[in-house]
Amino acid sequence: MTPTGQKARMLAGELYLAHDPALVAERRRAQRLLARFNGADPDDDAARAEALAALLGSLGDGAMVNPPFRCDYGAQITIGARSFLNFGCVLLDCARIVIGAEVQIGPGVQLYTATHPIDAATRRAGWEAALPIAIDDGVWLGGGVIVCPGVSIGENSVVGAGSVVTRSLPANVVAAGNPCRVLRPC
Repeated sequence: MTPTGQKARMLAGELYLAHDPALVAERRRAQRLLARFNGADPDDDAARAEALAALLGSLGDGAMVNPPFRCDYGAQITIGARSFLNFGCVLLDCARIVIGAEVQIGPGVQLYTATHPIDAATRRAGWEAALPIAIDDGVWLGGGVIVCPGVSIGENSVVGAGSVVTRSLPANVVAAGNPCRVLRPC
């Protein structure tokens, strides 16, 4: 089914109202599934897998997500085969977040698609927007990395712990810092 209303605006990168009842209901659904995932017994792999399957847009074969995990909707997130998200990751998926295959994501990494208008009146009226994030195959994001809205990180690149990635990075580089910048090829 094609999204309509505020959800369609959200997914199109347009300004939208997050307090729209349909969006609130979708976020509550995601929070219920996250509670199941994060609260599952550590030995109950089936319960965790079931919750993630219901939550995420897709989860590739052999992919692993360690709890606790947080997101807004879940449905806009795809995680490729054999990728790994360590403890405490936050993925704000108001727009699509595509994580490729064999990606390593350290603890406390945060991927933010949500953004807000610079104009105070528009922002105070509740309008916000979102821009997609793409993490290509083979990327490694060190612990505590923050990836900002609209950023893409090219295949096999490595981002140092604690970096704030405000602009897209090419493939096959080592990058670090705040703001994150390319240091050398890898």
